[in-house]
Amino acid sequence: MKTNQRLFFYCNFLLPRKEWLLAIIVMLFSSYTLSAQQDKTIKGIVTSTKDAMPLPGVNVLIKGTNKVVVTGFDGEYTIKADSNDILVFSYIGFANQEVTVGNKSQLNIVMNDDLNKLNEVVVVGYGTQKKSDLTGSVSVVNMDNAKKTVSYDVAKMLQGQVAGVTMQSSGEPGGFVNIKIRGISSFSNNNPLFVVDGMIVDSPYDFATGEIESMQVLKDASSAAIYGVRGANGVIIITTKKGKSGKFDIKYKSLVGFQNVAKKWSLTDRVGYQNITSAAEINAGLSVAPGNDPTSPSYINNVDTNWQKAAFQTGIIENHSLTFSGGAESLGYNMNVDYFKNSSYLNSPQDYKRLSTTLNLTGKKGKFKYGSKIGFTQSGKENFNEYNAGESPVSDLLGAIPTMPVYDVNRLGGYGGTTNLTQRAISMNVIGYNNLITNNAKRNRFIGDIWGELEIVKGLKYKIDASFDRLDWQNRKFVPPSDLGWYYITTNDEASLDVSTGSQSRTFLNNLLTYEKAIGKHKFDVLVGWVQERNDNYNHWSRGVGYKPGEISHLEYADATSAGEYENTVTGVSYLSRINYGYDDRYLLQANFRQDKTSLFSQKYNKGNFYSFSGAWKISNEKFLHLPEWVSNIKLRGGYGILGNNTIPTYFFASTINSFAGYDFNNQLAPGTTVVSALDPNVHWEETKTTNVALELGLFNNDLQFTAEYYVKKSTDLLIGVPLPFSTGAFPASVTTNAGSVRNNGLEFSATYNNNHHDFKYSISANLGTLKNKVLQIGLDGNPIYGAASKTEVGRSVGEIYAYETNGIFQNAADIASSPTQTNAGIGDVKFKDINGDGKISDLDRTFQGITIPKYSYGINFSSSYKNWDFSMFWQGSGGNKVFDGMYRNLMAGQYGNHSTDELNYWTPTNTNTNVPRPIIGDPNANTRDSNRFIEKGDYIKLQTMEIGYEIPVPTASFIQKAKVFVNGQNLLIISKYKGYDPDFNSNDGLFSRGYDGGSFPNPRTVSLGLEVNF
Repeated sequence: MKTNQRLFFYCNFLLPRKEWLLAIIVMLFSSYTLSAQQDKTIKGIVTSTKDAMPLPGVNVLIKGTNKVVVTGFDGEYTIKADSNDILVFSYIGFANQEVTVGNKSQLNIVMNDDLNKLNEVVVVGYGTQKKSDLTGSVSVVNMDNAKKTVSYDVAKMLQGQVAGVTMQSSGEPGGFVNIKIRGISSFSNNNPLFVVDGMIVDSPYDFATGEIESMQVLKDASSAAIYGVRGANGVIIITTKKGKSGKFDIKYKSLVGFQNVAKKWSLTDRVGYQNITSAAEINAGLSVAPGNDPTSPSYINNVDTNWQKAAFQTGIIENHSLTFSGGAESLGYNMNVDYFKNSSYLNSPQDYKRLSTTLNLTGKKGKFKYGSKIGFTQSGKENFNEYNAGESPVSDLLGAIPTMPVYDVNRLGGYGGTTNLTQRAISMNVIGYNNLITNNAKRNRFIGDIWGELEIVKGLKYKIDASFDRLDWQNRKFVPPSDLGWYYITTNDEASLDVSTGSQSRTFLNNLLTYEKAIGKHKFDVLVGWVQERNDNYNHWSRGVGYKPGEISHLEYADATSAGEYENTVTGVSYLSRINYGYDDRYLLQANFRQDKTSLFSQKYNKGNFYSFSGAWKISNEKFLHLPEWVSNIKLRGGYGILGNNTIPTYFFASTINSFAGYDFNNQLAPGTTVVSALDPNVHWEETKTTNVALELGLFNNDLQFTAEYYVKKSTDLLIGVPLPFSTGAFPASVTTNAGSVRNNGLEFSATYNNNHHDFKYSISANLGTLKNKVLQIGLDGNPIYGAASKTEVGRSVGEIYAYETNGIFQNAADIASSPTQTNAGIGDVKFKDINGDGKISDLDRTFQGITIPKYSYGINFSSSYKNWDFSMFWQGSGGNKVFDGMYRNLMAGQYGNHSTDELNYWTPTNTNTNVPRPIIGDPNANTRDSNRFIEKGDYIKLQTMEIGYEIPVPTASFIQKAKVFVNGQNLLIISKYKGYDPDFNSNDGLFSRGYDGGSFPNPRTVSLGLEVNF
């Protein structure tokens, strides 16, 4: 009041009273004019630094006020602001930016990715959560890094990207990838569950990898219990790109790469081969094969085939994709067409092709959200062929002898072979065998999903989601009459055609109800749901035998045919629930429950209950703690839960009988029945219990993030074959029942540092996972399981190498006489250790030689950018495990197959300073038995990918918004002492014989050229 009086007095003193009114009007007008000058219109466009594309839906807020606008389809915005105002730009997935208006009227903003990702919304089971609010073990995959691995398979892209996720792969086009999350939790199937856009799928390799927008790995029961009986092996959730509001955009990406085998085995040529093989025959008391005897008219000196050189060629890998996106809030769309082809680096027609098309639609109308996904994939693979089951084409290739030609016009089919009289070698012409045989596998896959979500009242939402997944496949293998040598002759009567067709259909109906509510500092998030499932499987096979050379390879031209078919249906119903509770953004709790019921098990055991509890404490949000300014985030979390695994064949609880089994009763045939296969009617789910605790740190404004986690994963009631007495009459003489148990535990570390504050931007991330595996139970009596050079025993790791130990070479007869009894041992043979001390060498002298599961695995990513350039590289490796090099054993056998050049240093009376035994046909001493001669360290570090890119400047008015060229290298360098092609090989089963390298296709070195264009 006093202030007003003084102002009045001041005005009265300066001006006559009659002019006060005029002065006030002038002052008001001046104030209005000044206000008009300060409150001006600001316009601009908001784009992404990643791809220079406009960002619709960005919030533009005047700091300290409630005044906010949202960018439109083209990323444009208009707002009225004062020159002193600060505009705050915020968008999910991007770092917030604050800009002072100043004297500018045009403010174009380029937003950077939110590299600390704490506020990122991630996809979890049947919902989403902020990353900072996660209580379970969920790893978010950096897709920018993962996509630099050029692959047809999603699983391959994960190698080395996430702690605790390991895999075995090969360079076979379209080949299968073994993937495991936190070790072995089953004796049957350890592959994780894949969920693509909410749809549960078994095989992810029918989906284009470039279409993936995000990927999360659920590693513990705290996060995966919502998937119940399917979650024991971990869950990989994949979200593909969706339509967004904005203008019509076109993106094109093209990549062409060249593949070759970087490392070759050192094998003997003709002279070296004939030297070793002739010595082996002489040591066995045989005459030298005529083809290897220089004094024989049949001596071969005009053929010297380098089979690796003849077989390995430059493979081609190419990937082309075209994406259309755009729409409005009421309907956004994203359509992708992707073509992938990989021709083999082996001289054969074996290749892999895939054409994928997908259409994602999303929209919103008031309180109703909706969307759908339609996808179709057509793929074809020419399979490699095995003459005998388990024989690898790579193993046959390396064992092929150099005196056998690749081509021979005098043989049926035109390819070379061996003869008994001349070479005595049973040698496979892999090139000829795989070119003569037609072995096609075709797949057509359709997926469809439609969903709608209605917000009934504020916070309460109901969602219905129906999906359909249909796979149709056809396998066709024709083996024509041919002559590939004296052991590999296919006569007209043996020529065959096998055709099999089938289909798999899976239907899901999800009904989900969610409710979110915040009351003061309390926050609740509840989910309940009901899921119905139906799987239909059908298989038909036909076989024709008897074809003449050149005859049409159709069933109707076969001399004899046979056929059969099989079908089954599996149904299931599940009830699920989840509750999240948070208090003051400091304390977080989550509980999951799911009940599964399936027709896979008998009525008594067809229901399973699975649950989990987890919690987190955001220590850094406590008010009583006064942390240093450089400490941004500290969170402690932990959880416990139970998961299931229902990987079991259909009707595996009902024994099969033969009702036409007659028997002799008083010299008369009487009708009867007998058990064909014995099955356990009480068979039920496998169960896995997980416990984990983790610490998460964020430092320097979360530029540096670190996570350390310890876990224990115990699996019980594992399905395993238990031997039965032969008197039961069952075949096979075993029954599968729940009688196994295994435990995995380990530590996982991950760290990321981002420097995004200067022109030179870079990011470094690393992860390390340790794993200790222990078998707790095998069957009812604890009988061990034997694999290829391995033994699985209670108290030890799964698939440990089990072999003899060597003790040098017998140098003379006295040496043999003074050593433990070794049947058929001769001078120059391998001496084995008598481990049990009974004075003789037997199976009891085999010992455990090392674990085959890596003790640790790791990955290191570095990515950077400077102006228009970007550079990245990815190192990956593992170690602490042993490998049994079966290929090296074959090449050191000293028999009729080809040899390693190491074999040239074989023992002779004049060459005693060697560890290579004498070659001898028949190997009477079993020098090549499983022993530490062929055991090697499996440690390796690999430069998995390296990429250099350049963004081509384009005119502002151009119809091209962004253009980038890049060079990508893959599998460029391997640091390892392993003798074979690659210590990262795909063994037969990845389980009991995990460490046995029997000839996996080597992972090729790939150099690719690529182009990305946004229109």
